[in-house]
Amino acid sequence: MTTTLKLPPELKTRIARVAKGAGLTPHAFMIEALAQQTEHAERRRRMTADALAARAEFERSGLGYAMEDVHLHVRARLRGRKAAKPRLRQWRR
Repeated sequence: MTTTLKLPPELKTRIARVAKGAGLTPHAFMIEALAQQTEHAERRRRMTADALAARAEFERSGLGYAMEDVHLHVRARLRGRKAAKPRLRQWRR
């Protein structure tokens, strides 16, 4: 499918320079950039939907993890240490 993009001259020049440095044609560079941005937007949309669903589940159940416990767990794992999973807590009802 053909799509036409009207690029400002400065951007067109920048794309040509960067594409050449990457060993790509400007066309291939733009295809790659559009694919990456599309993937980024799709991931962000999924992340937002997951976050909203998690929030709704927390509001429904009142169950969650203390931020401090999660941070301790993650820091330990990053240091290569075994760490117990944070305890699920009832926050409110």
